[in-house]
Amino acid sequence: MTDEYSESAEFIDLLIAPFWTALRPVLTDVLSSRTAPTAVDLGAGSGHGTLLLAETLPGADVVAVEPSAGLRSALLARVHGDERLRRRVTVLPAAFPDVELPAGFSVLIAMNVLGHFDEAGRDRLWSLLAGRLDRGGIAIVNLQPPAEPMPVPESVAATAQVGRLTYEGRAKAEPTGDGTLTWFMTYRTLDGDTAIDERTVSYAWHLVDETGLRAEVAAHGLTLTPTGDPQLGVYTITHG
Repeated sequence: MTDEYSESAEFIDLLIAPFWTALRPVLTDVLSSRTAPTAVDLGAGSGHGTLLLAETLPGADVVAVEPSAGLRSALLARVHGDERLRRRVTVLPAAFPDVELPAGFSVLIAMNVLGHFDEAGRDRLWSLLAGRLDRGGIAIVNLQPPAEPMPVPESVAATAQVGRLTYEGRAKAEPTGDGTLTWFMTYRTLDGDTAIDERTVSYAWHLVDETGLRAEVAAHGLTLTPTGDPQLGVYTITHG
């Protein structure tokens, strides 16, 4: 199993924090009135979503799935550092679809994940939801721009300050055919204006727009509904 985050894992938790600041109210609004014996965080990363599930669903056992060893180390540190989480959160070191998920669950979130799956991979996810998501249960996913195969000029995606050092993530993308982009990411650690560390990584990202996503889930008897600020691209999936 290739770890696409082996070079960038130390930066992800820092630089993704603003995304979760924007996303947290949307997920909290959707989930806070629910009860769930079991919830799944698919592609849990460093654990922002896992922690949110545990907070908003206080009676739930949470299954966090993360194939990247680097990201999983941050996730496990976050879980192990809180006695309440240690009792409730199970971290699975596997990738979908090979991971053994619970036979049934009431909530699943998959944030910043769908682009890792081609059409066949997404179809397996919708099939899983159709068969294992409890009646009355909900899945939450998001789509990240762009939805079309187009170049994305390089820009600073996020920065974070820790002590005297600044951590910076820059991103650009190029279309690579067959409905995919290749993202090129540069992560720098800066002491003032001096770069003391720099990592460059690239990875493929499979594109799907709202219309395509709606058709895919409908083929499995599921319903797609946008929620929250449209710029966040968040959708709920429920049984039709």
